[in-house]
Amino acid sequence: MQTHDIRKRFLDHFIKAGHLEVPSASLILDDPNLLFVNAGMVPFKPFFLGEQTPPSPRATSVQKCVRTLDIDEVGITTRHNTFFQMAGNFSFGDYFKREAIGFAWSLLTNSVADGGYGIDPQKLWPTVYLDDDEAESIWRDEIGVPAERIQRRGLKDNYWSMGVPGPCGPCSEIFYDRGPEYGVEGGPEADEDRYIEIWNLVFMQNVRGPGGGKEGYEILGPLPKKNIDTGMGIERVACLLQGVDNVYETDLLKPIIDLAAEVTGRSYGAGVHDDDVKFRVIADHTRTAAMLIGDGVLPGNDGRGYVLRRLLRRVVRSARLLAGTGSGPTGADSAMGQFIGKAIDLMAPSYPELAEQREHILTVAEGEENSFGKTLEAGSKLFADAAAATKAASRSTLSGTDAFTLHDTYGFPIDLTLEMASEAGLKVDEAGFTELMNEQKARAKADATARKTGHADAGVYREFLDRGPTLFTGYDELVSEAKVLGLVSDGQRITSAAPGQELTVILDRTPLYAESGGQMADTGTITTGDGVKLSVTDVQRVGKSVWLHKVVVDEGEIAEGDEVLAAVDRSWRHGATQGHSGTHMVHAALRQVLGPGATQAGSLNRPGYLRFDFHSGKALSEAQRREIEEISNTAVEANYTVNTFETGLTEAKAMGALALFGENYGDQVRVVEIGGPFSMELCGGTHVASSAQIGPVTLIGESSVGSGVRRVEAYVGMDSFRYLSKERALLAGLASSLKVPSEEVPGRVEQLVTRLRDAEKQLEKIRAEAARAAASGLLDTAITVGDTLLVQGTLAGLDANGLRSVAGDLRGKVADRAAVVALFSQTGEGEETKVPFVIATTDAARAGGLKAGDIVKEIAPLVGGRGGGKPDLAQGSGTEPAGLDAAVRRIRELLA
Repeated sequence: MQTHDIRKRFLDHFIKAGHLEVPSASLILDDPNLLFVNAGMVPFKPFFLGEQTPPSPRATSVQKCVRTLDIDEVGITTRHNTFFQMAGNFSFGDYFKREAIGFAWSLLTNSVADGGYGIDPQKLWPTVYLDDDEAESIWRDEIGVPAERIQRRGLKDNYWSMGVPGPCGPCSEIFYDRGPEYGVEGGPEADEDRYIEIWNLVFMQNVRGPGGGKEGYEILGPLPKKNIDTGMGIERVACLLQGVDNVYETDLLKPIIDLAAEVTGRSYGAGVHDDDVKFRVIADHTRTAAMLIGDGVLPGNDGRGYVLRRLLRRVVRSARLLAGTGSGPTGADSAMGQFIGKAIDLMAPSYPELAEQREHILTVAEGEENSFGKTLEAGSKLFADAAAATKAASRSTLSGTDAFTLHDTYGFPIDLTLEMASEAGLKVDEAGFTELMNEQKARAKADATARKTGHADAGVYREFLDRGPTLFTGYDELVSEAKVLGLVSDGQRITSAAPGQELTVILDRTPLYAESGGQMADTGTITTGDGVKLSVTDVQRVGKSVWLHKVVVDEGEIAEGDEVLAAVDRSWRHGATQGHSGTHMVHAALRQVLGPGATQAGSLNRPGYLRFDFHSGKALSEAQRREIEEISNTAVEANYTVNTFETGLTEAKAMGALALFGENYGDQVRVVEIGGPFSMELCGGTHVASSAQIGPVTLIGESSVGSGVRRVEAYVGMDSFRYLSKERALLAGLASSLKVPSEEVPGRVEQLVTRLRDAEKQLEKIRAEAARAAASGLLDTAITVGDTLLVQGTLAGLDANGLRSVAGDLRGKVADRAAVVALFSQTGEGEETKVPFVIATTDAARAGGLKAGDIVKEIAPLVGGRGGGKPDLAQGSGTEPAGLDAAVRRIRELLA
């Protein structure tokens, strides 16, 4: 039975049983505790926690999930996937144990003709919690499972919670017996390789307290309502129903393995364990990467982006190793597009959005492949040198400094260094690496999240969440009568606040926009008829439904229950609508110029300014920038009407409305339409009434913000006028200084730049000649330390390139003996002072154990810097000239 059929049968089974089908949520949810959705129940947490009312008392879904804690186990074991599909059925205070067990059993054991999976009941073993007599009785007396096939297990195995205080309960797991060839008899308690878990039925009935692990917490009492949360692993069931040994050989992964075998020329299942592991890594990580990119994740250096980058780079490296050359160029170099394309083809029947985003997903993945290819080429040479030096010194651990240099200079992730070191029979000083990383990071950097609530403590806001959402009136008015529902300060409810206090105010209705969708929050005031005035500095949301007004009390005393007027700063709102509508205009213009693949990857807009991130692998040309600007301003001049309306999500997409990748939308969505077909997007922000109100749009910059993502910035309205006015004044000033008409300024500036470059080259040539002349005298002052000649000196004004050239000349003149050339320089002044240095060694010196790279590492800290290089030539740079004498003394000590 194919996986897509397994998925469909699950949903059909529960729809017939009165469950509402809920589409899979994005892998990215607004939950600060999770990088990715990692369980089928995660999107339903607000219903289980009582924060929101469920759309139906019964629901079913097949949820996309990603777990990366076991990433290093992928391919080694036969059951770990980073991406998997969790099929689930949920009851919110409706049915409980009897129905949940019956639903699961009938789906598993009903015949294929009757819509089931046709699994032999004799192969199934249920487990229950230690004291759950009720569940055992249902399994034994109502379902008919013999008592000897029902096992009781403790907290660790058969009690579920989210890992934090909140809902929890006993569970009943269903295991499948794969037969004696897979292990010993005796049920799950005896062997979980032979008896594989395929379904977990959680009877969510209690509240747990704080504590760690799966057993270190207290059960505090019962929940107000008993709920059901179940999860069936689609991939594991597919493995069983397709008669294969492991999840990597099912119909949605094996074709990727077959493709990898074709690309690399190696065979899967040929008895080479390490090869099989690499094939499985390619298949698993390729599919996960495609799903993550499809949900809006982009490669980066931290968080979700780092996970994706790591997955993609493991695919690249596994393919290269299979092809036989590790980090060097191979026929597998450009295979990423083939792997990702195959994953899209395999998954699209269940997730058609992947096919719609095919070009974008391929662009991002191939861009990361190209980037990593360059990283591997440069960094692998340094790793080989470092590994060889480590072994030559009879050490088994690569230094933290070497690992840090690989990361900092060549972009090697530490996990890649660990893998390569392991393959070379070495360990890595991870503690030393971490210490250097911590030293490099800038601490105490202010972060915007400090003022956001995110998933704020639900306790203090629970009353407001239970009451229902704040009524947002800001689409239709800028001033609203409202009532103060609550005041919060330092995480605690208070009844009143006096002048000077900073606090959070919750109103029943408000015209002030809460920061969302790239649009910054409104500013404004909250006042009363008797002279109370509060300045609103920020507006955020909790639970996506309750508005939190961050305020400062300017005058009077505000109290819970007061009737107030909430007012938006009209100037701020006007500028904010210009920026947000301008963002839509630029997006539409980008798609006209670059094509439909230039989709949104993020945005920020505030009064008079916008920035827009979009998917593209290439920088905009000057001609493209001008065209985007002209299209945007033509639309402004056309004075298009801006229409907003609500409709169903399916209907909106059918109209052509654009949705943001990775964003979660409800069944009803708000559509913002500018000029009919010119721009149509799903958006909850505030906008101008017509495009002419945006004012001129002026692009002020374009840059890269990550692999496959570019950023444009622009001014709108009066800020655009002010910017253009400054540019005009600057041009006029240049024209006056150069004594040419404005239109001739670019040509004259280009002439001056050319002359300046020629002069700099000539000056550099003169300096080099002077340095060489000075360097010739260094041979006369060279000294012998031990058995080695030391040619040492300071050549002020030379940069690293100049020092290397001179060092090479001097080494050539003393090549017939053991010699070390050590040259220093000093450039810049004050805070701009630099101390570049170069060490060169002759063959005889290296034969005696003197390596340039080792010497550089010894002296670099003495001049406040760092460096590295090869045994014959190495360089570094510092910032402390006072350390030069100490550096020279240290070199002499090393030679002695």
